[in-house]
Amino acid sequence: MMELIVVEREASGVAVVTINRPKSLNSLTRSMMVDLAQAFKALDKDETVGAIVIAGRGRAFCSGVDLTSAEEVFKGDVKDDDSNPVCQMEQCRKPIIGAINGFVVTAGFEIALACDLLVAGRDAKFIDTHARFGIFPSWGLSQKLSRIIGLSRAREVSLTGTPITAEMAEKWGLVNHVVDNGEVLKKAKQVAEAILRNNRDMVLRYKSVINDGFKLDLGHALALEKERAYSYYDGMTKEQFAKMQEFISSRSSKTSSKL
Repeated sequence: MMELIVVEREASGVAVVTINRPKSLNSLTRSMMVDLAQAFKALDKDETVGAIVIAGRGRAFCSGVDLTSAEEVFKGDVKDDDSNPVCQMEQCRKPIIGAINGFVVTAGFEIALACDLLVAGRDAKFIDTHARFGIFPSWGLSQKLSRIIGLSRAREVSLTGTPITAEMAEKWGLVNHVVDNGEVLKKAKQVAEAILRNNRDMVLRYKSVINDGFKLDLGHALALEKERAYSYYDGMTKEQFAKMQEFISSRSSKTSSKL
């Protein structure tokens, strides 16, 4: 049988997770959801992986849940964090870049919102159909979207089912880059590789403090940053400070030689 969730690890340290059910526009069955969740759980533990790209094969990123198995899906996904792909993506320490092509519908939209960065093709369309089909959101769309694009826009998108085009998504701050449809995966990998050129430990720590701080008001978020900074520097040895200075000097000399 065709593998419906494909994981490929590249030598660069980028892992690519592909939802591989193109004839059904990558709609998710219960078993696919479990496999997707387990893929992110495994990649989070894999020290050879520094960044993750998630994509969909064919004309859609993900068209949501396969509604022919709706009861099986919705009876379990709310409570079971271990088989919830969005939950596992949110717990993943590695940066996640969404390579968004075509339709991004409801559960697919929520998976996109669980990414740290998004690269979209020009034909991408983000659609929330929860209200249309009588599905109660449980993977975060009702809360996350308004925090990104604003409350009034999110209300219109979710209550009317109005699609967000790639152009609108970029304008509203939902996606980081819009590129030609055939360039989406390439651009997403380039973003991942740019991340991997930095200090991997600090990338993980930085992602964590950004995401955790965003859930707080500014005062508590600034306090969180200070607390983690103090903890980080207090735990560093003289040798680690020396290596940091050596690394900074080497980067500075490379930059100067290019000027």
